[in-house]
Amino acid sequence: MLKRIVSIGFGVIAGYLMTLGVVQVVAAWGLWPDRETSQAAEQVTQVMRLLNRHYVDANAVGGAKLADRAIESMVGALDPYSQFLPPKAYAHLEEEVDGSFGGIGVQVEEVDGRIVVVAPIAGTPGERAGILRGDVLVGVDGADVRGLKLEEFIGKLRGKPGSSVTVGIERGLPPREIEFKLKREVIQVESVRDAKLLDDGVGYVRVTMFAEKTGAEFKAAVNKLREEGARALVIDLRNNPGGLLTAAVEVVEPFFPRGELVVYTQGRKEDDRLELLSKNGDDPWRVPIAVLVNGGSASAAEIVAGALKDTRRAVLVGEKTFGKGSVQTIFPIKGRSALRLTTARYFTPSGVTIHEKGIQPDLREAMTPEEEKAVFLHRLRPDIDDPEVFKERFGVSMVEDRQLAAALRVLLARLSGQPFPVGQDDGSSASPYAPSAAAAGVAEPATPEEVRP
Repeated sequence: MLKRIVSIGFGVIAGYLMTLGVVQVVAAWGLWPDRETSQAAEQVTQVMRLLNRHYVDANAVGGAKLADRAIESMVGALDPYSQFLPPKAYAHLEEEVDGSFGGIGVQVEEVDGRIVVVAPIAGTPGERAGILRGDVLVGVDGADVRGLKLEEFIGKLRGKPGSSVTVGIERGLPPREIEFKLKREVIQVESVRDAKLLDDGVGYVRVTMFAEKTGAEFKAAVNKLREEGARALVIDLRNNPGGLLTAAVEVVEPFFPRGELVVYTQGRKEDDRLELLSKNGDDPWRVPIAVLVNGGSASAAEIVAGALKDTRRAVLVGEKTFGKGSVQTIFPIKGRSALRLTTARYFTPSGVTIHEKGIQPDLREAMTPEEEKAVFLHRLRPDIDDPEVFKERFGVSMVEDRQLAAALRVLLARLSGQPFPVGQDDGSSASPYAPSAAAAGVAEPATPEEVRP
């Protein structure tokens, strides 16, 4: 698993605390050579032994329990993305990375002690039911799950395919509670979807996450669109919560020549810099590109958006991205557990980091969660094109996908010979690629200081 560099994530410690022999194990692994850390490890060992021998409830202080709690506490104090993964949580992670697992199909994140939906996975029970990004998950089968650790919550959601589960969420301000009764499915994650030609030769492809096969799926979709005569391309990364860093690089390769820098990561040491270069063996596909993003576009999705924007190969349309710019590496440890450890931050080719800042779109076009829901439902059921029938069936009004419409306008303007309305490098001079919004016939662009994070 060391080869897997994961862009969405959680926790940190470079060893497994055992009830006996912590100092010896640490010394053998050579991870803590300094005296101060060795002394601290001895102190932790002493405390664990005292608890094990003298605490009134012997069942509460078994060696494995104490070790897990110690690791969770140390890791949880570091950052929101580093995490100790006990065996079940580690198995769940491997299922997600491999692209097949059982459940309801929502990507979740622990934020300030709450379990929040980053994005529903396309085509799953969660998306079909109408769960939205930003929903706070508070109940499972009538039980209050507030305060549960992320892996405990995920364990409650997953179960035998075909079995039912009732999920309670809080939505809106003031928050109102809503329940969804869902039937679990084997979630086969098809990460590249809806490749098709739109108006006037503009191709469209949606990437829902970044897994092992995403790069190959995306390249196949792009080749199909090229064969069909696509002259421009929309890449839809809305509500894409991220995934594998290597998959993100593979997705941008069709547009980069071999050897060009796509993204780099920088760890704690100066020589920890890792550059990821395009391995494209063909001539790059040079067409106008628009990338759709919103607050659910995170991590690996931001790498793709950032690389294409940074090199002026694409214009970004939509809303500011999530702002997850750190790299997590999975370290398997004893007991079939693992550590998901923040080991680096990633940077766009020009050295811009989006961590905790996000990427501002070149063309802002906001949509409410309800509008997003209507757009996604219409995508799932394109056969229902009567607005009255649509509202009766789904409880929301049919709306135009304004973000996609804005992307089409800018691409069609470019195909007609007008320059790309991209942003500016700084606040002092206009990009040579940027005409006025009125000339391009597109949504109002972001102000110069908002273009780069």
